[in-house]
This record gives sequence, C-alpha cells and structure tokens, in this order.
Amino acid sequence: MNRRGFCVFIDTVFQGSVPSVHDGDENPVVFETRLEAEREIADYMMVRLQQFMDGEREFEDAIAVEEYIVEVAVLPDGTIVPSGGMVQT
Repeated sequence: MNRRGFCVFIDTVFQGSVPSVHDGDENPVVFETRLEAEREIADYMMVRLQQFMDGEREFEDAIAVEEYIVEVAVLPDGTIVPSGGMVQT
C-alpha cells in the first residue's frame, strides 16, 4: 500500500509544478498532515517578512505566496504522485 501525505509545490517556468521543500538528500518532503504543510509555508513566509524588515527583500516579494499544497501518494521507490497524476521524483 502506498503512503499518502502532502507536499508543498511551486510553479516554475521551465519545469512546471515541482515540489519546493526537500530533505538533505534532495528528496521531496512529504508531510503527514495538511496542517504540517501549511505551517511549513507559514514559516517560510515569516522568514521572507523578516528579510523585508531587515531591508534584504522587497515588500511585494516578501508577501507573495507562490507555494501551494498538493496531496500525494508515495510509491515504494520514493516517487511521489500528486492527485493530478503527474509523477515527481
């Protein structure tokens, strides 16, 4: 049986929709719950806001939320399959 979970994705120009949160081995991080994935996005947003406050980032860039959550299945080989059927490694 495949494990299910949630990944944080971002849309890119050249690769399309790709996972944006990876572990130390460059594998997509699969969160157990949607709430954990939402907290990951919120944590990254707080970092960007702090960078704005420190003068390191423009306001529009700091408040833009480009990441989104996709429910996925994790196949035995570690490949993730989003609910839309696109395969990511």
